[in-house]
Amino acid sequence: MPKMKTKSAAKKRFKVTSSGKVLAPVAFKRHNLRKRPQKMKRSARGTVALTHGEEVRVKRFFLPYA
Repeated sequence: MPKMKTKSAAKKRFKVTSSGKVLAPVAFKRHNLRKRPQKMKRSARGTVALTHGEEVRVKRFFLPYA
């Protein structure tokens, strides 16, 4: 059985920590930021750990060797 390919888009968007959690950038930060509260913009600065269900999906389909 040949190796599975990692999705190139997923490599750029997700990072897997040493404990196995998947980190992703926070959504809704690209445009129309004048409508967003300052608190939301501050809290969306870094990355966020995905929920368990999303984490399983990302690892299974997009990052098979993570």
